[in-house]
Amino acid sequence: MSESHTPTSGAARLNTGVAHNARVWNYWIGGKDNYEVDQQVGEQVAGMFPVIRDIARADRDFLGRAVTFLAGERGVRQFLDIGTGLPTAENTHEIAQRIAPESRIVYVDNDPIVLVHARTLLTGTHEGATAYIDADVHDPDAIVERAAQTLDLTRPVAVMMLGILNFVLDTDKAREIAHRVMAAVPSGSFLVLTHPTFDAEVGGEGQIPAMKFWNENATPPITARSGSDIAAFFEGLELLEPGLVSCSQWRAGNGSPAPVPQYGAVAVKP
Repeated sequence: MSESHTPTSGAARLNTGVAHNARVWNYWIGGKDNYEVDQQVGEQVAGMFPVIRDIARADRDFLGRAVTFLAGERGVRQFLDIGTGLPTAENTHEIAQRIAPESRIVYVDNDPIVLVHARTLLTGTHEGATAYIDADVHDPDAIVERAAQTLDLTRPVAVMMLGILNFVLDTDKAREIAHRVMAAVPSGSFLVLTHPTFDAEVGGEGQIPAMKFWNENATPPITARSGSDIAAFFEGLELLEPGLVSCSQWRAGNGSPAPVPQYGAVAVKP
């Protein structure tokens, strides 16, 4: 079962003359859904901050490990993926429904090119549900209201907020968004979150000049935060082991991957 709440205005909002985060991120992970302006800005940022490609891949790998863990070991059957980005291989619904075909997934984004590609996302199992809604992270109440058309909010939900709160420039507002969404889901739900940091211990100093260039040449504007500010998004929740760490190192298994300046964590609502 698949359903979409995608408006026809997506293509009309598409601006290929300015680099856009979803397309540049797609470029960094080797995708094809980007334009020359995205490649140019992507190369410039990567030249200033070469680890950015490692961050992009590590964030994607974290998503895979987190969804596999929650669906496989914690029995989660509902996922609310806010800030979906462009569809690539191993999207949230593909991983969850491979483990449990009855899983229900709602994707949320307001990126025009993601809207254009939404149909590609909507290829879930017959047993489960895969829906896409066009909504802005700055309006958490609307997200919850529309997600409830597909998800049963009386049962646990894994709320995915990977690389999305960094586009909410006011830290208090970002914290409020995370708290409002988690307040709408029941005990036993999870918050899965990644966020870029400027903390030196994970090599984040280079984020600052690279993000300054980004904010002058691309959209939407972005910010990095300290580990302590990012930890505040999890207030009232119980962090699962290993806590808030570089997303490349979260339950990474054998070996010790190099840290990247992007924190990741999974927490459960008591």
